[in-house]
Amino acid sequence: MFGISFSELLLVGLVALLVLGPERLPGAARTAGLWIGRLKRSFNSIKMEVEREIGADDIRRQLHNEHILQMEEQARRILNPQTPPVQPPVTTATVQPPAGLEATPDATPAAPTAPAAPSEPPQPPRAP
Repeated sequence: MFGISFSELLLVGLVALLVLGPERLPGAARTAGLWIGRLKRSFNSIKMEVEREIGADDIRRQLHNEHILQMEEQARRILNPQTPPVQPPVTTATVQPPAGLEATPDATPAAPTAPAAPSEPPQPPRAP
């Protein structure tokens, strides 16, 4: 990571052994390991928080852009009321004639039928 080779680590270990002595070296190594672990956890938590904030900023920006697009659409509708709103194209499906009937190109569509009568008469309103 920092370009430290094995020989450099060995040199640091020998200097620590000479300075601290064999009695205090294991305790110092343990303490150094705890501090390094705490630093790593702190950096990771800061990194996660920054990433979360960046994600929240992206979401806010996206919502803001959608709001602006909606306002622009409303302004267009207000300024040009005679133009109809854009409708998605309607797809037509081919209709198969009922069994027993033939479809002819010159056939005229049947007249619309009246809606069916309700099966039950409407109930009169109840008095309070």
